[in-house]
Amino acid sequence: MKTLQILVKYLTVAILMLGFGLPAAAQSVLSKMLPDVEVGQLVEGADAFGATHPDLPAVEVLKAGQHIGWAFVTSDFVSTTGYSGKPIHTMVAVDDAAQVIGVELVKHSEPIVLIGIPDSKIKALVANYRGLDLVAEAESGGTAHDLDIISGATVTIMVIDDSIIRAGLKVARQLGLGGLAVAAPDTGPQYEIDPDAEAADDWMTLEGDGTLRRLSLDVGQVNAAFAAMDDPRAARRALTEAPETTFIEMQAALVSHPAIAQSLLGEAEAANLENWLEEGEHAVAIFGRGLYSFKGSGYVRGGIFDRIVLIQDDISVRFRDRMHKRINTIAADGAPVFNESDMFKIPADAGFDPTQPFRIQLLVQRDVAAIEKVFTTFDLGYELPSKYTRTIAAPPPAEVPVGVAEVTTQTEADAHQALWKRIWAGKTTEIIVLGIMLTLLTGVFFFQSLATRNERAFFWFRIGFLTVTLVYLGWYANAQLSVVNLMALFGSLVSGFSWQAFLLDPMTFILWFAVAAALLFWGRGAYCGWLCPFGALQELLNRVAKALRIPQWTLPWGLHERLWPLKYMIFLGLFGVSLASIEQAERLAEVEPFKTAIILNFVRAWPFVVYAVGLLIAGLFVERFFCRYLCPLGAALAIPARLRMFDWLKRYKECGNPCQTCAHQCPVQAIHPTGEINPNECINCLHCQVLYQSTTTCPVVIKKMNRRAKTGAPDLSRGISGHPNLVNKPTTV
Repeated sequence: MKTLQILVKYLTVAILMLGFGLPAAAQSVLSKMLPDVEVGQLVEGADAFGATHPDLPAVEVLKAGQHIGWAFVTSDFVSTTGYSGKPIHTMVAVDDAAQVIGVELVKHSEPIVLIGIPDSKIKALVANYRGLDLVAEAESGGTAHDLDIISGATVTIMVIDDSIIRAGLKVARQLGLGGLAVAAPDTGPQYEIDPDAEAADDWMTLEGDGTLRRLSLDVGQVNAAFAAMDDPRAARRALTEAPETTFIEMQAALVSHPAIAQSLLGEAEAANLENWLEEGEHAVAIFGRGLYSFKGSGYVRGGIFDRIVLIQDDISVRFRDRMHKRINTIAADGAPVFNESDMFKIPADAGFDPTQPFRIQLLVQRDVAAIEKVFTTFDLGYELPSKYTRTIAAPPPAEVPVGVAEVTTQTEADAHQALWKRIWAGKTTEIIVLGIMLTLLTGVFFFQSLATRNERAFFWFRIGFLTVTLVYLGWYANAQLSVVNLMALFGSLVSGFSWQAFLLDPMTFILWFAVAAALLFWGRGAYCGWLCPFGALQELLNRVAKALRIPQWTLPWGLHERLWPLKYMIFLGLFGVSLASIEQAERLAEVEPFKTAIILNFVRAWPFVVYAVGLLIAGLFVERFFCRYLCPLGAALAIPARLRMFDWLKRYKECGNPCQTCAHQCPVQAIHPTGEINPNECINCLHCQVLYQSTTTCPVVIKKMNRRAKTGAPDLSRGISGHPNLVNKPTTV
């Protein structure tokens, strides 16, 4: 009965951790954020918000009781994900002439902004969009305005700019502002890619028939573009090369067409491309040479190619490092020599139509001060030649069912489900690797006596596992759990739970599910000791320190025991702050160096790097220093871990009295002088289980072996390295 009660308690905590809850009704971002926005700050002279539109998440803006425009949040209409992977919420107000009359950055989680660029600077730039003419943007394809960029936040600003333009056009068209209207269905012929079309095999013909399109800029043209800007510093920093010098020659082709791919890449690479692209995905090849790189180096730091963006009507696609492949050889005869040749994947859910015109927008930057730059853009237009397409019959008009509201709701739910399924499908390799790691680790824990028999083999197994955890789970897949996840989960349970937000990150979802299950069997150590990338980094560096004979410090037990509570105090403090402000709690959660060391690879402002490096240096002398005394995530996991139902770690009655071998050798000093293992501090490294069977270190084993040798007792089992194992049943603590 007692066991059943413990199980019920554990399941309750596990359910809370995993986020089981009743699905909340769909709620727009506008309705959540409207109470926190002052209408007078959004629109000068406005004094109140009016009624919400019955069909759109848009609310009236009133002045003296009169309607003067509509307000909406961009993330209700377009995807606005930035560096953080979280939406950037910008509230925009437009009048009946489709003029922007107010813009306010409501909420974001951008690390590039949080780590040094003042939030006020971003908000001031966003406010400059007042006066933007959406009608002109619709006519120009979104290029009628000048793009202002803040150095160090290029991608963030470009995402905000893109979301304001595209969301503004969608709202203006659906509300009929400024004479704009939703485009009527095209009743003319529809086109699709013709897989049987053939392409020329030489570069000159491909250029001549439009298969390849070119943007060519010389130094004189670029200097003239910057000279025409309002900032006179741009003209003073003009390039000094001859005006006719090639600044950049950039050519592009849609290589997801099989004939173009085979012509440009060759048969083998075209086959590899076909395997690389999933159903519905497309790819564009971009070639470049000259003084300027269309790739730049920003993608190395942040994973995003910030100098190019694909634009098609209201669609814009920004390429990340995982959507990129280098082209090693160009197969077409007579191809020029390029500095850069690369392919970029266009996701299936982007809404891209390969048969319609699109453009590659190139962002060109110029230094005007020590850490300040100005920017301008140029476009490379592309349209797939008609010989690569074929006409298809237009689909019959769909009949509107009686329950149109129900159908619309269901369609939206299906779209959400399809989104996370596509994300999971794109992470297939990472999920498989994580599944193998979890399966292997579970086997080690269940058969720990067998796994720890050979001390040397187990040592190298652990080193290898931690290396995979650090390099693959951490630096490659960014699967680093954080106390922020728990605070976000609690916030979602309070404000309205939705599975979609958690399913959008499959690695984090699977890891949390595994952690919840592991707490039942082994406590927090299954994650902290084996699957935490930062924990792995600390331990591996400490192994290097030991190999270099760096002295190891063992804190006196009394001091060590009194430092334990620090991490619990930090966690409770963060949790308390999160009840008042999730945003403030996320800032304070920088006490975790995970973002700096694992997610951003130390590419942050210097105070964060110094802090993370300082903790790692401390870990060279005191193994897993941060884990022992400061980690709020470890503290959060230790609390429900008290409800674990099994004690797997074997102990002898002599442990602690008189033997102190395990206590002295425990990497994190989780064993009390009296012999008990503290489950709140244990990281399940299983070193004590290696010693438990050691025929050269454990006094109890050695004594038993000597006694058996004197009495001539037969071998009933084989132990480590062929030595007899103990016959008596061990006691557990």
